[in-house]
Amino acid sequence: MQQPTLVILAAGMGSRFGGLKQIKPVDGHGHAIIDFSLYDAYRAGFRRLVFVIKHEIEEDFKSAVGRRMEKYFDVKYVYQQLDCLPEGCAVPEGRVKPWGTGHAVACCAGAVEGPFAVINADDFYGPSAYRALYDYLTQEHPVDEHAMVAYLLRNTVTENGYVARGVCRVEDGFLADVVERTHIEKRGADAAYTEDGETYFPLSGDSPVSMNFWGFSRQMLDELVRRFPAWYAENVGKNPLKCEYFLPSVANALIQEGLARVRVLPCHETWHGVTYKEDLPDVIAYIASLRERGIYPETLLD
Repeated sequence: MQQPTLVILAAGMGSRFGGLKQIKPVDGHGHAIIDFSLYDAYRAGFRRLVFVIKHEIEEDFKSAVGRRMEKYFDVKYVYQQLDCLPEGCAVPEGRVKPWGTGHAVACCAGAVEGPFAVINADDFYGPSAYRALYDYLTQEHPVDEHAMVAYLLRNTVTENGYVARGVCRVEDGFLADVVERTHIEKRGADAAYTEDGETYFPLSGDSPVSMNFWGFSRQMLDELVRRFPAWYAENVGKNPLKCEYFLPSVANALIQEGLARVRVLPCHETWHGVTYKEDLPDVIAYIASLRERGIYPETLLD
């Protein structure tokens, strides 16, 4: 078995949060959420990293995170740029928005050789999630079988605005369907989503959702690259400035076509992130509570 690689999606500048949220400190020691993620990944067994970033943030990111991690991991960088497109595809005039999580992972095709996990740089997933996915990736599986860590929706929403989540249907321990809902708002212990900003549909707080924490065989990279031109042809004409190539959508297409199975790894951790500036105090308080319980030491991978 090849050692699995952890792919960290960090190209976004955080338009709603403001600034480079991937390196915003969440404790008194200068650690960002990504530092806790990397500590959890190291404890779980990961030793290979691929950071997906943009050239515009390269020096800031390497200075704040990357170079420190080179002492602990085999580190590579991949650049998700707007013009990183296959032949025949062009950047629409006025487009500044990245092409989405599916495109970000597809950019890793030349940097990942074996099984790999995917996380968002600015999401706190919890230590048990890394252990579960690392254990999965270090076992033998068919090349068309993948895995996803599923969270309860109520554990992944914010009081301060809306979030995007992949809402899942699970059958016999495998993912039957996942639909990316880009505008989900908290409603007490439950939630609701909207497609047009006016009509809302209820969602149970017990709904399993994707937090973009996946485990894939190398085959997924080939599929992401292969399917991009057809997605581009279908979507860019309709929404040239904002359409996104979502990773869960590609996984879902493979499932529906009978070309892949995705094992669901349940997780009862509570997600924390800084989608909005107003989220930061809650994250800081939560991290402090975990330290008080002895889950994290004062010093991480520094």
